[in-house]
Amino acid sequence: MKIGIIGTGYVGLPTGVGFAEIGNEVVCTDKNKEKIDDLKAGKLTIYEDGLEELFAKNIAAGRVSFTTNMRKAVAGADVVLIAVGTPPHPVTHEADLKYIYAAATELAEYLTDYTVVATKSTVPVGTGDNIEQLIADKNPTARFDVISLPEFLREGFAVHDFFNPDRIVVGTNSEKAANIVKELYKPFEGKTNMLFVSRRSSETIKYASNAFLAMKIHYINEIANFCEKSGADVTEVAKGMGMDGRIGNKFLNAGIGFGGSCFPKDTMAMAYMGHLVGSTMELVETTINGNNKRKQQMAERVCAAIKDVENAKVAVWGLAFKNGTDDCRESPAMDVVAELLKKHVNVVAYDPKAMKNACQILGDKIGYADDVYAAVKDADALVVLTEWKEFSEVDLDVVAQLMNRKTILDFRNMLDSNKAVSLGFEYQCIGKKIV
Repeated sequence: MKIGIIGTGYVGLPTGVGFAEIGNEVVCTDKNKEKIDDLKAGKLTIYEDGLEELFAKNIAAGRVSFTTNMRKAVAGADVVLIAVGTPPHPVTHEADLKYIYAAATELAEYLTDYTVVATKSTVPVGTGDNIEQLIADKNPTARFDVISLPEFLREGFAVHDFFNPDRIVVGTNSEKAANIVKELYKPFEGKTNMLFVSRRSSETIKYASNAFLAMKIHYINEIANFCEKSGADVTEVAKGMGMDGRIGNKFLNAGIGFGGSCFPKDTMAMAYMGHLVGSTMELVETTINGNNKRKQQMAERVCAAIKDVENAKVAVWGLAFKNGTDDCRESPAMDVVAELLKKHVNVVAYDPKAMKNACQILGDKIGYADDVYAAVKDADALVVLTEWKEFSEVDLDVVAQLMNRKTILDFRNMLDSNKAVSLGFEYQCIGKKIV
């Protein structure tokens, strides 16, 4: 099949490379000329674990190409995937659909033969109806169906998730479109579940899923707070909870709160949609508020640990919103750093992949270290904010020698607590007391 993909970000690029890998002709288009020029030159514009090798392989094979010309991506395509951003509105926090509607309006004039237009972006209920109307108004003779094809790729695991989907949800009432989607995903036949529902149900499934997972994260963080006060260990509690098949063991890692490009904006959009239709989402709203407070609480814990140190230097390990990606959008780590800066704390940070993106956001407000050890040199406290494996493998003996004061706030429960305590560190983690 020929597949056109509009948008080359954290959804569009892994999806495009993935479809190319299973034998399709994929043309990706984006308005950002600099990004497209880099991709044409074989330079990845995002970091995703496992993407680099597949990217180079499929460029060399000629199965994936990149252009700023939408006609090249759309004309003659069997399927066009819209994978542009839907950022939150700065006031209402609803999903901003200007990029979606701009893409739909532009692609309409390039539709030739029958085409399935699929929204990969996360969009509010009813967006498919609006896209359908926009295309029909722009090109009355076009033969097409608009479907909802929500993505369930986890950043940091997008390549793995593309090839190992736990489900494929398709929102359409068109048998013709359904058959084309079945053909597109034929390589996954027998390996996953494919669910065909109405377009509006499909649009809701994505939001409902992300809101539920966000609530699960916030819940385990509340349990972690309880454990710290009661003497229980949240890691043991989470393990016991996760053995219950009704609960499952995923998204039960206590930490500094959820973040990234999906959960924050999708929970806010879900709450907004609830108010719009007259169905208040009380659990979702409580989760949003609790998650915002979580990051403030983490910063307050850091400040409490250094309150008696004048001009304290705090070393931060981790800036990306999670391991496996360089994405700093809505990163809880960045939020904690921002809270520390409000309190005039001197921060020096290190992240294996996200330094460039973090610098674009924070500029010279913090210092940037070349590695974990450079970050902790002469530091009065070390704060672990992202779950990079590299951090768990650090030699704490060296860290102890380099730091000005032995204080660790391990907000990802990654380090060897026994080792840290034996070296004389004042060690804090999430969800349990260290004796």
